[in-house]
Amino acid sequence: MNSDTTSWLLLVISLPTSSGTARMRIWRALKTLGCVALRDGAYLLPAGTDRADALRDLGDECIREGGTAWLMAVVPSAPDEAAAYRQLFDRSEQHGELRSAWKEANRTLSSSSPTELARLKRRLQRDVDAVRAIDFFPSEASVEAEAAWIDLSKRIDAVLSPDEPHETAGHVPRLDAGKYRGRTWATRRRPWVDRVASAWLIRRFIDPDAKFRWLAKPSECPKSALGFDFDGATFTHVGDRVTFETMLASFGLDGDPALARLGTIVHALDVGGEPVPEATGFEAVMAGARERINDDDLLLAEMSNVLDSLYAHFQREAQRSAEKGNSR
Repeated sequence: MNSDTTSWLLLVISLPTSSGTARMRIWRALKTLGCVALRDGAYLLPAGTDRADALRDLGDECIREGGTAWLMAVVPSAPDEAAAYRQLFDRSEQHGELRSAWKEANRTLSSSSPTELARLKRRLQRDVDAVRAIDFFPSEASVEAEAAWIDLSKRIDAVLSPDEPHETAGHVPRLDAGKYRGRTWATRRRPWVDRVASAWLIRRFIDPDAKFRWLAKPSECPKSALGFDFDGATFTHVGDRVTFETMLASFGLDGDPALARLGTIVHALDVGGEPVPEATGFEAVMAGARERINDDDLLLAEMSNVLDSLYAHFQREAQRSAEKGNSR
């Protein structure tokens, strides 16, 4: 995260002793922002427009509560003073705490249910994001923690979705959906997000009469079947596309804004990347459905209803956006 290392923000506040609730609320907000307390009521933060606005808002809240607040720009008088300021924001301890929590979590992976694993990953991701947001001067500890988090995330994903395909190079050729009707499609059993979404896409937009084979091992895929979402399958990860996105591009469906929105959810949950607001809810529903339903055909039917609803919602949003643009 880039920070202005020559200028700092100092917020000095005081509150009446009777404002205990407000004091706790403001202290928590300062901690979330990553402020360092120089002494009681004096909080330092690297300069930045967003941070200045946040501190100014907290200062205004102090004044509304009957207290006082001063927000000042501070410039170190010497290089060693600037280095001392930076050292105050060393997050090695927080990264160490994260890694200790990950070691504990790692011991429970094999014995956890899909619902528990999805909940665990969401909780750990929130903790990671909170430290990242205040790690203004990343260090070697930051790099090591990031590598450890990527490793743990992959282990969780491997339990949730064994035999996850590797990324392949190459372009995605445009195909005629009419030549892919009435086929048998095969993928790994106990589907997770990408496989469920891809199976829904197949039946909804490509092959309405599709039959599905759920494989214990990718090597069991019949030669007559169209495999998807495993290494060597007809449709799998290509470049930075997950299988769902590969199929969108293959059959010319990537121009549909509602399907593209679904693609961002699948991508975020399958390989990570930019957070998507709807992803957490979809992941929770998916994990719960897998916990309740052992039959993969019934699981697909259940999640198809969810995907139908999301698709209708995104269609309506796209339509409203288009109408708004046309009215200008």
